[in-house]
Amino acid sequence: MMRIRVYHRPSTLEETLALLARPDVNTMPLGGGTALNGLPLEVPDEVVDLQALDLNQITRDGPLLRFGATTRLQDVVDHEWTPPLLRDLAHAEAPNTLRNAATLGGTVATADPESGLLAGLLAHEAAVSIAHVDRTEEVALSDLLADRNRLAGGLITSVQIMFGGAGAWERTARTPADTPIVLVAGHRTEEGDVRLAATGVAPAPMVIEVGDIDELDPPSDFRGSSEYRSHLAAVLAARVVARLTDGDGS
Repeated sequence: MMRIRVYHRPSTLEETLALLARPDVNTMPLGGGTALNGLPLEVPDEVVDLQALDLNQITRDGPLLRFGATTRLQDVVDHEWTPPLLRDLAHAEAPNTLRNAATLGGTVATADPESGLLAGLLAHEAAVSIAHVDRTEEVALSDLLADRNRLAGGLITSVQIMFGGAGAWERTARTPADTPIVLVAGHRTEEGDVRLAATGVAPAPMVIEVGDIDELDPPSDFRGSSEYRSHLAAVLAARVVARLTDGDGS
């Protein structure tokens, strides 16, 4: 269990950002706590509880759907506006005990390389709003996963996706309950454009192109070699594209 040395519960975003931006203190935001509780005892020095900031709203503006950063994964599953692809992947992300605590912002910040939900967000062209003391910026999720330093001193406040279209996903794992060796998620826009993302082929979930899968260099582990993962990615991507093209997506 993590030992908290100093605990803060600010009531405003400005106060929160000031606490997080201190260069001489190792401070981390506390949403659901599922990631922080797995850290070594000496990390972090201080935590900043986000519960009072009202960052758990889900709003829709035309083709854009925005999830507040402290939206629980179970709320993502349950909300009527959540696209079926993200509903399924959020449900598969963790057991219900963790889904009722874990937050969407925490999922993005943790950047689990095997997170199917992150792959689904990438397929939906997700963008992440990051607030800093002096500015707020919107960063493509793909760019944030490629450069985690963009979070330094800032706080994820929301995650935005493109609404509409259809989605599909495929996975291969050792058992139905196991973490996927490779997972591919795809989204077809209402204009017919298809975007794919995968886990298990890089240090973080990433957008992939069917024609470029042979150029990937996935990490090997006890569950499969790099070559095996590349093969899985090609097979699963073809299945997802076929489902989306044939109108079998949800």
